[in-house]
Amino acid sequence: MEKSKVYFSKVISSESLIKVYKALDANLTGKIAVKVSTGERGAKGYLKADLIGPLVRDIKGTIVECNTAYNGARNTTADHLEVAKEHDFTEFADVDIMDANGEMKLPVKNGRHLKYDLVGKNLENYDSLLNLAHGKGHPMGGFGANLKNQAIGLASRNGKAYIHMCGDSESPEEMIERLTFEDDGRIHDGKTLQKDFIESMAEAVMAVNDYLFEHHKPVAYITVMNAISLLCDCAAEQDDPIMCDLGIVASLDPVANDQAFVDFIWQSNEQGAAELRREIERQEGMHILEYAEELGLGSREYELIEV
Repeated sequence: MEKSKVYFSKVISSESLIKVYKALDANLTGKIAVKVSTGERGAKGYLKADLIGPLVRDIKGTIVECNTAYNGARNTTADHLEVAKEHDFTEFADVDIMDANGEMKLPVKNGRHLKYDLVGKNLENYDSLLNLAHGKGHPMGGFGANLKNQAIGLASRNGKAYIHMCGDSESPEEMIERLTFEDDGRIHDGKTLQKDFIESMAEAVMAVNDYLFEHHKPVAYITVMNAISLLCDCAAEQDDPIMCDLGIVASLDPVANDQAFVDFIWQSNEQGAAELRREIERQEGMHILEYAEELGLGSREYELIEV
């Protein structure tokens, strides 16, 4: 079987981002949704306007997001748009909070946990999707890149709760009430195990990919591996970077692209990388790659092509 192609640039710049995107030859046309985290108020690591703005303008993309399920500064559309403005996303593109007008239900085929995925209704208004992720750690998933950006990021507020509750409830209020953390950091609500949550994220990605494929909407994946912290851009208390910037990876295969990001972390001799590896292992984060490959979302085997 031919390995998936992952394009790589050591340099992180707006010019490199455009170069890597063009290497993909992704044929994103029409109205293009660019899924990127707008970053919680107080977060430090979200992708900045001067880095991603030129690419988004070049492809005439629209920044898309959905409201958060937790009680932060982005759990209502008005507040979310205000944070997006504060973080300069409105300086270079329109910003669409896709669940502002409701949600749509996408079926999950042969899932262990989810029967469906709830995404922002406005996703149906776009012809193509660029999944533009920031690679970093994550307090629940171990790490966050393209798979998380598509699973949690495209899910509506209720959909985020449904994924975190592994198909047991769509209620953000119930999610907040029931979810706690074990001493080792694992998500727990009395019956839900960490691996169930990891698998639920992969199933949500599959639902989105099935929808895009069935409606002839192409998708491409880019992860910028900079400002790598233990906490996610969704955390107001996001810590400072714990390791050096690694570059940019891009692929048409989300599994291969996330695998490449993780491989760069595993190949690093930095102390911060060792700390991040411990967190990923503790959260069973690598399992999303195994399960996503099992679901047919892509391959963990890839060819790295430097551009």
